[in-house]
Formats: sequence, structure tokens, C-alpha cells
Amino acid sequence: METVGTDRHDQRDPLDPPREGEHEDLLSELLRPLRLTGVFDSRWHVRAPWAIEGDAEHGCAVLHYVVEGACWITADDETPVELRAGDLAVFPTGAPHRLSDRPDRQGVPLKAVLPERRPGTSGEIVIGGDGPEGRLLCAGLHYDAGVATGLHTSLPWALVLDRHQVDREPLLRDTLRLLAAPDRPVGPGDRVITLRAFEMALVLALRPLLRELADNPASLPLLRHPGISRAVVMMATRFAEPWTIDSLAREVGMSRSAFTAAFRELVGESPARYLSARRMQEAGRLLTETSLPQSAVPERVGYRSAVGFHLAFRKWFGMTPGEYRSGEARAA
Repeated sequence: METVGTDRHDQRDPLDPPREGEHEDLLSELLRPLRLTGVFDSRWHVRAPWAIEGDAEHGCAVLHYVVEGACWITADDETPVELRAGDLAVFPTGAPHRLSDRPDRQGVPLKAVLPERRPGTSGEIVIGGDGPEGRLLCAGLHYDAGVATGLHTSLPWALVLDRHQVDREPLLRDTLRLLAAPDRPVGPGDRVITLRAFEMALVLALRPLLRELADNPASLPLLRHPGISRAVVMMATRFAEPWTIDSLAREVGMSRSAFTAAFRELVGESPARYLSARRMQEAGRLLTETSLPQSAVPERVGYRSAVGFHLAFRKWFGMTPGEYRSGEARAA
């Protein structure tokens, strides 16, 4: 089979050091498709002693911003982390964790104090002890799990920005303060504005955190494998090329079997599924965010057969491209 899109002079050993900017290209793919579908936000007013256990949140990132005081975040088999006023913690995959005034304190389940946490609503937790006081802004950020890439599962359980790092991102700092304000304006379109504000806060928070990961590849296994990293970026940026698993493996200088095994281990899904997901995500974007004729979409996402694209799209989304475009238009 002939290699697609390969420059023979560009063949590289998969273990060669990454080129300048390749880590940034890869990590930017974590942000590109991220789009929130709903937010449940809550304000916590707590006085020690207190501890609350959060369950795993599937298809949901979690954000904790310390407005006043301090607290600890802990999880099984993880080192406890102390947060102080102005610090921000993000749990990209909604990993289960505990918030408490002391790292060794056992907590009550979150669902016991906030039984209803439907996206689009807000809540409040008040715990009145006699110890130090704390205030937090917490949010469950629901995203379309079909759009979020398998790369999200590779991220650490928690990412933390301290107050100084937050202050170096003025837009992030001001957005968090506005969202945490007790007298935040309420009016027409408030929930949509809140949703997009949290979405912006999440992306603004992940940007410096991912920059740190790029500077320290050892902290994210995928970054330590330039061959798989390159393949991920190619699939996510060169949509029009009719990639196959064989051509991708050759492009990064690996055998098909080694490429497939390493990809599954590092990304969390097979290269075939990841490729299909990125093609379908881009097709959905073209149908809803551009005026590109529907007939031109298949070739733009690597399909040479309109029928093959139609069948793949329907299998992925449960509807035809035309229904998807008109349905999204009605929703908008």
C-alpha cells in the first residue's frame, strides 16, 4: 500500500526527541474540541470541621476555586494538596476526591448535601463549625463526551494553579471572581452567559497547566512518545488526508502492530476509533459552524466515498448529515 502524505526524507525514529512546538501542538488538541453542554455551580460557606466526598463524574470536569480561607484535596493513592485563597484546582476527568479542612478527615458524600446537581442549576453548601472559615466556588462542567478526545483520560487526576499563577492570567482571575461574586447579576440569558463564562475559565485554566506539562513531558506519558504524539496531531489537523492505520504507522516510522499497541496504551482507545471520532467531530463542526455545502464535507474529512461517509456519520451520530445540520440550526 502506498504511503499517504509521507515525505520519505521526513522519516523519523519514533523515539527521536520531539521537534520544537510539537508538544504544544499536541496539547492544543485537548482544548480545541472542548465545548461545555451544561454547568452546575455551587457556593460553599464552611467552617471547620468539615469534609465532603465527591464521586466520580463521568463526562464532566470539576473546578474548585478558593475564594477565602484554605482547604485540602485528597484522593486514594494520591498525595494530598493544600489549596489557599486564590488557588484553583481542575479535575479534567471528574476523578473522585475529597475536600476538607484537614487531609485526614473523613467526609460526608456530596450527594447527601447536594442531592440535585442538574446542569443549568446552582446550589449552596453551608457547614457551620466553630473553626476557621472558608468560601469556595465549585462547579461541575459537563461536556460532550463524544467530542472530548481520548487524550483527556491521559491527564493527571488534578491540575492546580496557585494564586500567583492565576494572577498571571488576568482574564481567568477576573472571570473566576465574577463567577464567585455573591451578588452576581441575574437576568435574561444568565445561564447561557454562566455556561460560556465557565467554559472560558476552564480553557484559560488548562492553557497554562498544559504549557507546564509540555515543559515537563515526564508528567504526561503520551508526551514521552513522539511517534504517537505526532500521529495524534496529524489525525487532528490533516483531516482531508485518507489516513489508514498502515499509513499513519509508516508516517511515524513504526510497524502497524507496535503503533496500534502503543496508541491504545497511551491514548486510551484504538487509533481507528480515535481517527473516526476526530473525523466525525470535524464533520459535525463543518455542518453546524460553516456554510460549506454538505456534498463537500466527506472529502474535507478524509472520505473519498460520499456513501461511506453518510453511513459512518449516521452510525456515529444516529442521524444523517442533513438531519444533523437542520437539527443544530433549530437548536440554535
